[in-house]
Amino acid sequence: MSFDRVFVSTLPGWLTGKESFLLYTLAQRCKGKGAIVEIGSWKGKSTVCLAQGSRDGTGGKVHAIDPFTGSSEHGQVYTFPEFRENIRRGGVEEWVVPVPKTSEAAHEGWNQPVELLWVDGAHEFEWVDLDFRLWSPHLVPGGVIAFHDSTDPGVWPVIDRELFLGKDFKRIRFLHGITYAVKGKPFPFANRGMMLLRDIKYAIWKLRDRYRKRRKKALSRPAAGPGA
Repeated sequence: MSFDRVFVSTLPGWLTGKESFLLYTLAQRCKGKGAIVEIGSWKGKSTVCLAQGSRDGTGGKVHAIDPFTGSSEHGQVYTFPEFRENIRRGGVEEWVVPVPKTSEAAHEGWNQPVELLWVDGAHEFEWVDLDFRLWSPHLVPGGVIAFHDSTDPGVWPVIDRELFLGKDFKRIRFLHGITYAVKGKPFPFANRGMMLLRDIKYAIWKLRDRYRKRRKKALSRPAAGPGA
């Protein structure tokens, strides 16, 4: 079997053709050292890509985590029936474990290692940050984390802090809207200097972001008239 580009292109979702094939490839390359975890499934487009890759690789399960009730961006919907139908049509039901829960609820009691972590849930910073903090500790050395919509203002700060300024990930790559990286082996001793530098840089970024927001808000106010 191989990646079904034609079928995947018919599914609703925001992945480009190259992004879809990247997910397939990342899943296919998994060596069976842990589960594949998807945070944010919507109607199953990325799930099908991951599951087809796993099917053509070691055959690990794709844990598709999503409450299937929409988001602040898309409004309240219920996509689970369409998700199940797309998984069935894609012929990958055997490799998918639907988890109709929030990321936080799905994490309760989770004790499995993770080899591939796909982060594409709610894009607000607090939720992306929570997804990372909950799930990334389960990544095995050599495992891959991938973020979608990585230039989004809620997603990029987590990528910048954890991948570029952090100490745990290497071989950072980009493809369209996806940023992905490999988890390295833990150091025997924490590099406190690098951790402090990372925290300082992140604090500076937050101050700059706060300043930009306040400046934008101030400039958007109507100018006071004469004598005001």
